[in-house]
Amino acid sequence: MKNKDTVLFVVVALIVGLLVGVMVSKGKDKSSSAPSIAAPGGGAPVNAQQTIKMLENLVANDPQNRKAWVELGNNYFDSQMPAKSIEAYAKALELNPNDPNVLTDQGVMYRQLGWFDKAIENFTKANSLDPRHIQSLFNTGIVYRHDLQDYVKATEVWKRYLEINPTGETADRIREEIRLMEAQPVIPAGQMRMPPQVK
Repeated sequence: MKNKDTVLFVVVALIVGLLVGVMVSKGKDKSSSAPSIAAPGGGAPVNAQQTIKMLENLVANDPQNRKAWVELGNNYFDSQMPAKSIEAYAKALELNPNDPNVLTDQGVMYRQLGWFDKAIENFTKANSLDPRHIQSLFNTGIVYRHDLQDYVKATEVWKRYLEINPTGETADRIREEIRLMEAQPVIPAGQMRMPPQVK
């Protein structure tokens, strides 16, 4: 029995360490010069497959472990496995549907699969839960601007972003994007350019 407790303690300690890294990264501005939506953990770790396997085993044995589902979704996210990431985040959202970070990360994965309406739905719900959740506003603007070519809605969303977060590199970039959109005519649906790649 003691061996079982020791193994459980080690697994929990590993999960807690991973979660702390993710929670710290959530609060940081992850935007870059490319119009992309950032990964929750900042990229796949070297031992991503081992971590994924460990988390898959953990949720198989404890399906009510919401933190493990979130971390599994984040690892699938970082490993460019959007369908699996969406599923893991869905399990976490079944246990708590009111998490703006999980909704936003799942929305990013919907965008990666080209499901732009689902992405917008997630980002909108995340922002309705937390009106100061700037990552969901930023991501909504990305989808409207680059995927749906809806400059009016992109401008509207990004102006809300600037009301909450008016300074910094991302705010400056958003102002420039708004200026460019206001200077461009609206592109008809049949002439849309290809959406930018998600990193």
